[in-house]
Amino acid sequence: MKILLLSDIHGNYPALSAIETYFQGTSFAAICNCGDSLVYAPFPNETLHWLRDHQACSILGNTDKKVKKLLLGKPLTKPKNAEKRIMYTWTAEHLEPIARDYLFSLENSYMLTIGGQDICLFHGSPEHPHEFLFADTERRRFEELAAKTACPIIITGHSHSPYHKIVGTTHFINPGSVGRMFDANPAAACAILTLDKKSVQVHHYRINWPVERMLKTLELHNMPEIYQSMYIQGKKLN
Repeated sequence: MKILLLSDIHGNYPALSAIETYFQGTSFAAICNCGDSLVYAPFPNETLHWLRDHQACSILGNTDKKVKKLLLGKPLTKPKNAEKRIMYTWTAEHLEPIARDYLFSLENSYMLTIGGQDICLFHGSPEHPHEFLFADTERRRFEELAAKTACPIIITGHSHSPYHKIVGTTHFINPGSVGRMFDANPAAACAILTLDKKSVQVHHYRINWPVERMLKTLELHNMPEIYQSMYIQGKKLN
C-alpha cells in the first residue's frame, strides 16, 4: 500500500507535474501534502486545482495562512522584505474562486487511517505548526514529540529537509520540498510511504523538472530577478 508524500510545493506546478509524470502508472492509496502549497512561484491556481482534483489529504502551511489573511482583507505585517512580500500579494490577487474556496477548506492538521495505521499530518511539528524539524535536529526533540503524540506515523514539512527518523515506535517523516529546495539542487523532493502489516518503509526521491518554464513565467509576470536565480541554484537567497 503506497502513499505519496508531498510538502512545500510553494506554487511550483511544473515541479508538481513532473512528480506526477514520474510516478505515472503507480497506484496510490492516498496523497498527503503538508502545506505551504502557495507563494514563491506563479502557479497558485494550477497547484491548488491539482491537489483538489487528486483529492489530496492537504493542510495549511505558514505561507498559505498569510495568503488567507490577505484574502480576508487583513493587514500583512510580515514579510517586510518587498521582494518576498510581492509573492504573497500577487498570489492573493490571482487566485481563482475555486482555488480560493479550496484554500479556505484546509485545516492546520489532518489524520487519516490506512491499513489500520494512523497517519498524522502537520506543517512544522505536532506541537507547533511553525517549528522547524531538520534531518540533524537532536534526537531528544523527536523523543519529546513522540512522547506527546499518540500517532505512530507523523508527516511534517516546513524545513525543506528530507528525513525518516524512527523513535521508539514512532516514525517521523519529512518528504522535503516539492518546489523550493535549499540544498543547491533544484530537483523536486517527495517521498513514498509503503505500509504493510509488518513494516513501514520510506523512499525519498529527487525529480528533475522544467526549470526553464519557471524562469519564463517569472519573467512574464515581472517577478524579482532573485527568484530566477533561486530556482536555477536550488538555494534560498532571500
